[in-house]
Amino acid sequence: MKELMDEMMISRSIKRIAHEILEKNKGVDDVVIVGIKTRGEIMAKRLHDNIEAIEGKKVRYLSIDFHPWRDDVIVDEKEIEKIDFDFTDKIVVLCDDVLYTGRTARAAMDGIMYYGRARMIELAVLVDRGHRELPIKADFVGKNIPTSAKEKIQVKFVETDREDKVILI
Repeated sequence: MKELMDEMMISRSIKRIAHEILEKNKGVDDVVIVGIKTRGEIMAKRLHDNIEAIEGKKVRYLSIDFHPWRDDVIVDEKEIEKIDFDFTDKIVVLCDDVLYTGRTARAAMDGIMYYGRARMIELAVLVDRGHRELPIKADFVGKNIPTSAKEKIQVKFVETDREDKVILI
């Protein structure tokens, strides 16, 4: 087990991503920050808080369980989370802790489109470890960490794990 990012590195990465989102989108008009449950929602909340602090404007934040749109599960329509939001013509910033095969990001994009036709969907991740199975690339990355298929990346957040760090297992 090797520590790859500590609390300070995680904090700096999220602040940098917040600035990159603001720069790319020329502010926060029509921007919605969406966390992919579970650890993606923690990153999304931190990004949201940083963006609001930098910009001084309110930004919409949601967390959604995109499990029903995965290609490896069969889900009853009744299991789809009901949210009171329409993504039509919004710039959606999807947030997740680790980008690996791309399958979770693909499911999240399908889920967003279920709730309305977004103008644009961007992907922000704390760690990109490679090994894509689908042609998906993050727009905003905290740290690229090349790994072997046998290795695992574990992100720990104080909100769920009592500490902030990224470790290679």
